[in-house]
Amino acid sequence: MIELFSLIMTFGFYLAARKLSTYGKDHPFLSPPVITMMAVIAVLLIFRIPYAEYFQGVRPIHFMLGPATVGFALPLYNQLSRLKKVLVPLTIALTVGSFIGIFSAVLVGYFLGLPHDILLSLSPKSVTTPIAMGISEKIGGVPTLSTVFVMITGIVGAIVAGTVMKLVKVKDPLVKGFSMGLAAHGLGTFRAFQINEMAGAFAGLAMALNGLMTAILIPLLLFLIP
Repeated sequence: MIELFSLIMTFGFYLAARKLSTYGKDHPFLSPPVITMMAVIAVLLIFRIPYAEYFQGVRPIHFMLGPATVGFALPLYNQLSRLKKVLVPLTIALTVGSFIGIFSAVLVGYFLGLPHDILLSLSPKSVTTPIAMGISEKIGGVPTLSTVFVMITGIVGAIVAGTVMKLVKVKDPLVKGFSMGLAAHGLGTFRAFQINEMAGAFAGLAMALNGLMTAILIPLLLFLIP
């Protein structure tokens, strides 16, 4: 019974969040994934529903994340001619962005005096949850903590991305999308699709490639983590 309730509740909150976001003209603070996440967390806490039981109910949604991620290839294929023209600068941006994504949070944590295992858990905070948990487990971090850091990164990125783009006067949807996917993984990609298809396509590309790049960089650069 809990499983069915969890599935219906999640879909219900998401549909309501979509309507609220449309009514609010896609304001960053009304991002449907963020609102849905907060609403679900509130219900689980109020009714003291164990997360494990909730997760059993939403397994179909979790399963569909794989096909949905693969589906990002279609809008990217439509932008193939543009991709070929910017392949070199995007590769440079990916490498630099992945490195900064890893060590910006680690350095802040170091100056705050966080212990070594938490610094390791922070390092994959800019990639999707499954990849972050796998990396964290392999390098000696705490996978559950990495999940929390990934969620926080995605929420903050989805909310502030638009404002940051305006401040630095970025107008190209390609640049906007790639930056959002690189810095804020899935939630950033969702936000990019609200801009237009091109932004969403390059956000999906950045999200996928950043997962691969981060998985390569972190083991090679472990000696730099204090």
